[in-house]
Amino acid sequence: MTGLRYVYAVCHPFGAALQSQLTGVAGAPPKLLNHHGLVAVVSHVPEADFAEEPLRAHLEDLDWLTATARAHQGVIDSLTVVTTPLPLRLGTVFRDDSGVRTMMEAREEDFRRALDRLEGRVEWGVKVFVEPEPADHAEPARKAASGRDYLRQRSGQTRTRERREQRAEAFADRLHETLAAYAEDSRLHAPQNPALSGATGRNVLNAAYLVPRSDSEEFVELVDRTKGDTPGTRVELTGPWAAYSFAGEAP
Repeated sequence: MTGLRYVYAVCHPFGAALQSQLTGVAGAPPKLLNHHGLVAVVSHVPEADFAEEPLRAHLEDLDWLTATARAHQGVIDSLTVVTTPLPLRLGTVFRDDSGVRTMMEAREEDFRRALDRLEGRVEWGVKVFVEPEPADHAEPARKAASGRDYLRQRSGQTRTRERREQRAEAFADRLHETLAAYAEDSRLHAPQNPALSGATGRNVLNAAYLVPRSDSEEFVELVDRTKGDTPGTRVELTGPWAAYSFAGEAP
């Protein structure tokens, strides 16, 4: 079959089969390419879309990028059920199988070291948000008698909002300290931009935690016990994911 090779991940050989109906990027089913005791998970993609120039243009197209990222993630999620994949970055493409093998040889030691470190582990994501002030709990509005009265009202509202945010930030710091102590490793990411994520409220914690799969239930319970501890905050837990945040630099 002609076309370029799109690479999703590298992993140790595994015995379980991938889902029979699984499709990846550009609707192609993923295949396993074995080399030197490692496995690259690849699929064939059309050169017209994935050669260097068209790919660069596509990456500026939000709809195309979203669909491609969703297909990429679907393959990674499937792999995570049966093995511990080392995900490569979105849009990792090579000319042919030989190009994939050359990449694997060049990064073989790095791949083996990372796979050994991540074996049997998954990533959990935890976010903390400052909830918007509910309309029915907001300070009652009243007509200002003067400019000074208006400024006093605005100042009081600002102080209330700042106190909510300070409480949420302190809670987020305590939560991260607790979860990081439990997890094998952790990463703090930049706060999410609400315009891009669509999430409500201000994001004050956006963290990833590396946890043995066997300890995941206890980790989830640890997060769940904190929910509701601090009024005006929202805790979101996602996962388990392949360990993107701990995979190191992808080629």
